[in-house]
Amino acid sequence: MNVAQPISLQPAQLRDAATRLRNSDGRMQMAYAWYPEPDRIELRYVATEAKQDEFAIWGCAPTGPVPSLASIWPLMGWYEREITDLFGIDFSEHPQPQRLVLHDGANPVCPPFSPKYPADVPIQPEPVRQAVPEVVGATDDVQLLPFGPVRADVLESGEFLFFYIGEAILHYQPRLFFKHRGMEKRFEGLIPMGGVVVAERVSGVGSVAHALAYCQAVEAAAHCAVPRRARLLRVLLAELERLYNHLYYLGHLCHTTTLKVGEAQGKLLAERAKQINARLTGSRFLRSILTPGGLRRDLSPKQWLGAELKNLHEKYSIYARHLESTDSHLDRLITTGVLEQRVAFDQGATGPVQRASGFDRDLRRDHPYAGYGELPVTVPVRKSGDAHARAQIRMAEIDASIGLIQRVLLLLPDGPIATECKAPPRSEGLGWTESPRGTLFYAVHFDDRGRLARVKIKSPSFSNWRVFPFTVHGSNMMDYAINEASFGLTIAGCDR
Repeated sequence: MNVAQPISLQPAQLRDAATRLRNSDGRMQMAYAWYPEPDRIELRYVATEAKQDEFAIWGCAPTGPVPSLASIWPLMGWYEREITDLFGIDFSEHPQPQRLVLHDGANPVCPPFSPKYPADVPIQPEPVRQAVPEVVGATDDVQLLPFGPVRADVLESGEFLFFYIGEAILHYQPRLFFKHRGMEKRFEGLIPMGGVVVAERVSGVGSVAHALAYCQAVEAAAHCAVPRRARLLRVLLAELERLYNHLYYLGHLCHTTTLKVGEAQGKLLAERAKQINARLTGSRFLRSILTPGGLRRDLSPKQWLGAELKNLHEKYSIYARHLESTDSHLDRLITTGVLEQRVAFDQGATGPVQRASGFDRDLRRDHPYAGYGELPVTVPVRKSGDAHARAQIRMAEIDASIGLIQRVLLLLPDGPIATECKAPPRSEGLGWTESPRGTLFYAVHFDDRGRLARVKIKSPSFSNWRVFPFTVHGSNMMDYAINEASFGLTIAGCDR
């Protein structure tokens, strides 16, 4: 896992650096702020440089408003707005300076992440009228539908504004962060092992991906080498998590196209995958296994897991063939919610969403971690960018995940499963995974006592929720639920 040493930049140098990165086919990944000292704040930027294995990190000490990079890298818009809400840093010439995390009416006594914020004082929201976009033109024909934040079934809280005429959606505006849990703040002051418990609960369906990225960030700070058996078992766990996520995804997508038999079969296969997880680890969501330095306890999958996966794969293969030959299902997916390649790149799409729009990118192969460096990682790519392509990516990844797990079972050596991992005071590290929904980063910083001072999470749903509205504008109300389901979004992963 390669990370370059942080490069110090002045605020006036940021735009030039961002432009050079863009012109050299690199990519910005995320930005965040933290307090190295109680009275000193620092910005950090993480980028991928073209044809280099290392992630580049820029550090910047703001003394006033910081130049916004959103006009160069549109995906940075949300990161800058988040930093403004939580740390109070202003970004000059930001194209969308509205609040993101803090809703209108929330008036904290000082920025919530400031060391001066009193721990026993909650943010008291005041009722205010919500600002909505102005409609110009034939306003009598345009209708406004505010949907949520409480929605039917067990859906997460979010409010969505639809401006529409008949069935045609003119404009769509999601409003998230109704249940922002302050997960990043909860890490502060914890010992490294305590951070694993929090990471596993950031997103219920991404426990392994979050815990693994976090553990690898701690390991990078501690410069510890994880034993080979533990590295390969980490791959096995990560791919089992991918399996049940993608199987459930296919069942839920069938729910939105009203293919009820397909919904039942997909969710039954996901349930069987979770039962395999429980038999292997004691947890359907694969929790309480990972720890900085390796695994908390050993696993014994060789004698039975291969046969169970073979049986699951046979049933899945029949299911997949039926999905791809059911016209009523395909008709609702093909050409629905098209995400153009340029929009996917500019707005920061990740995971199956970006691969469905023609991008051949996957951290497991491009920036190997755990045991992926010694495994053949297949990266499926489609170009149409519609709901069908996004489903096909996940279907192909199910086949590939089962193949990877079977390969791990063949290669799995005997040996230790953990090594001592103690991050020095004032150290820092960056860890990453390719979660079922896309790229996931954890940046960790330790204080003078060797406890966590700052943990930043870049989750894939934070990226893909930003991208999603671009596929809704100009679509129709009847396809909205299908389009949203095809993105595989989670609000918990976005709101954190």
